Amino acid sequence: MRIVIPIKPVSVQKFGREAGGWERVSTLSEPLLTKMIDNYKVLGYEVDVRDVQRSESSCTSCFDAGSALGEVFGTLFVRHAAAAAREDDGLFD
Repeated sequence: MRIVIPIKPVSVQKFGREAGGWERVSTLSEPLLTKMIDNYKVLGYEVDVRDVQRSESSCTSCFDAGSALGEVFGTLFVRHAAAAAREDDGLFD
């Protein structure tokens, strides 16, 4: 007998833009954090990594356990770079 578990669609929470057009992408640890930074830079974004903001109202068990193991976490913020910075670098000439 096969059991099918219904999955209800949920709205995806989108983080709002901050001052200056910065948009929160995710909170990550290494080595994925560095890979994401590199990927966003290649796509023409400006990248800012900020310290993880912990609040009293949310669970921090993962961050605490990771920190105890020596992991470093950062919250990745991106914004579109100026049009001049995205000019073709002549790679395909």
